[in-house]
Amino acid sequence: MPKARAAVCHAFGQRLAIEEVTLADPGPGEVLVDVRACAICHSDISYAEGAWGGTLPAVYGHEAAGIVAATGTGVSGVAPGDHVVVTLIRSCGACHYCRRQSRVMCEEVFALDREGALTGADGSRYEQAMRTGAFADKVVVHESQLVAIPADIPFDSASLLACGVITGFGAVVNSARVRPGEAVAVVGCGGVGLNSVQGAAIAGAAPIVAIDLHDDKLEAAKRFGATDGVNPAREDAAARVKALTNGRGVDHVFVTVGQKAAFDGAFDYITKNGTVVVVGMPPSGVLAQYDPGTLAAWNQKIIGSKMGEADIATDIPALIEHYRGGRLKLDELVSARYPLEAINEAIAAVKAGHALRNVIVFD
Repeated sequence: MPKARAAVCHAFGQRLAIEEVTLADPGPGEVLVDVRACAICHSDISYAEGAWGGTLPAVYGHEAAGIVAATGTGVSGVAPGDHVVVTLIRSCGACHYCRRQSRVMCEEVFALDREGALTGADGSRYEQAMRTGAFADKVVVHESQLVAIPADIPFDSASLLACGVITGFGAVVNSARVRPGEAVAVVGCGGVGLNSVQGAAIAGAAPIVAIDLHDDKLEAAKRFGATDGVNPAREDAAARVKALTNGRGVDHVFVTVGQKAAFDGAFDYITKNGTVVVVGMPPSGVLAQYDPGTLAAWNQKIIGSKMGEADIATDIPALIEHYRGGRLKLDELVSARYPLEAINEAIAAVKAGHALRNVIVFD
């Protein structure tokens, strides 16, 4: 059974511990991947802080890229030596939801769901969080979680495709199906929000209004395709959005942060027939408020978007083509690279708002 170095959470809200773990050999339909890069997503941080509960000890990390090291029986989509993106989306392709092109909602219970692949030095079971556990230099995942990528794509940039890019971009093109000329606002300009901005730009939206409390992130949003930036700490954001849209408001607002105030304020930005797209996830128990009378009278909508409703087998190759064509920025999303031993410092920088995406890199 392969060994791996991993960052382990033993107590919510505490520093992650670097230690050796043991992985099960890949079973039928499973793949062992040597992880070369894993980006830090806010979901990893929220889980490690106990925002959604969960089982401990746990290894988080779900936004990864690496090289296939070994495969179990029956694997046909990838082979040892292939470069791959590793996602948390595990799907059977045959259940009720998969048949309806909603692989992110697959209801199949896999062998790795029943018994994870990780154990600690004492033989106790460790949680392979979010079906990935990629804050480690090796992972065992189901083949459906992988997409082969060209060998010339840098691992740190490729890792972003596993979550931040498909979530933000997919919310725009898959969930909301933004059309050319529609007005868009994006609340929160971190890694996911910037990819919603990019998705809106590629879809032909105009204007694209970025909303964030940090001016540096608003400037970043403009580099990624936003036409305007609004800081609610310095101006009336709703009034500014209305002024940019002939007094009407935007057709779609994408809330990419998990803050109650962001959800409550989203309805101030949309026009008649407008849509609030919920992308960010707040801690358990946080509730948002809206006026159902206005929602009905103005024909407005609220929709959720999990992982950008991605079909990774088709969406990730399409995103790579956008990247190669210069339409999608990936390299520019990477704020800094850290070794696994410095993961706590990398997380602290993300929490302080200093990073778009910090990436853990492995030799």
